[in-house]
Amino acid sequence: MPAYKLIPACKDYLWGGDRLRTRFGVQSDLHPLAEAWVLSCHPDGACRMPDGTPLPDYLAAHPEALGTHGRQFSYFPVLIKLIDAHGDLSIQVHPGDDYALAHEGQHGKVEMWVVLEAEPGAFLYYGFDHEISREEFAERIRSHTLTEVLHVEPVKRGDVFFIPAGTLHAICHGIVVAEIQQSSNVTYRIYDYGRLGTDGKPRQLHIDQALDVTTRGPVRQPAPTGHLGSCRYFTSDDRTAPFTDTADDTSFVHLLVIEGTGTLTADGDTAPLAPGDSYFLPAGSGTFRVEGNCRVIVTRI
Repeated sequence: MPAYKLIPACKDYLWGGDRLRTRFGVQSDLHPLAEAWVLSCHPDGACRMPDGTPLPDYLAAHPEALGTHGRQFSYFPVLIKLIDAHGDLSIQVHPGDDYALAHEGQHGKVEMWVVLEAEPGAFLYYGFDHEISREEFAERIRSHTLTEVLHVEPVKRGDVFFIPAGTLHAICHGIVVAEIQQSSNVTYRIYDYGRLGTDGKPRQLHIDQALDVTTRGPVRQPAPTGHLGSCRYFTSDDRTAPFTDTADDTSFVHLLVIEGTGTLTADGDTAPLAPGDSYFLPAGSGTFRVEGNCRVIVTRI
């Protein structure tokens, strides 16, 4: 089986820019271009195979392509995005599985960011700078003073952040990230800077839900795993060409090119690689090789 170059699903959220198109080769008519879902089976935006077949349909016809790890899940558990924050994203939080399944009918969200570009002075909000009470949290939301107690993290290209469910966070302007996440689209907005949506009305906030699920303290970093990031939903590695790897029977392999150019050789075929390219290699498809001068995020379950 060959490697398949995926066609992303794209989003035009109001804070997006144009760098996914100009610097990562994403083809879309959307303006702004905020997100490209480069590996997704989510109903809110599924990728397509090179012939236009939705990725969920391909996997339904070829369940063995998931691998034995993937078939343990009742849903495709990972979603990978490119995100261009031309403006600030809302201050937000994602619930864990128990709360999300009970209240939203879908799974929760664990995620990881890899910073691909960052303008001078760029930063993100990442948890709190100290423990606060639920009452203080609620009052600071009401009084618009929440940012006074948030941890402000300066960022630079190459930084990696793991974001457990319940972590308050926001990507701020001037940052492009690759986001590897549990497949979910449940986001609770806590603060949105008073912005208006495309309908001219303030965007919806989810204060009660955020009070229920937010961890009101500093982020606890996971123990080192030897990988870029690893949890039950995904394991990702940052690889620099040249390298050889294998898509064995345990999992498909996803390749996201984040820098440089090169080639991918799999099943006797060779294809060019450029920033933003997204390739799906089915489980059991064997050895593949990446050559050239490029960096690739390699993800499997």
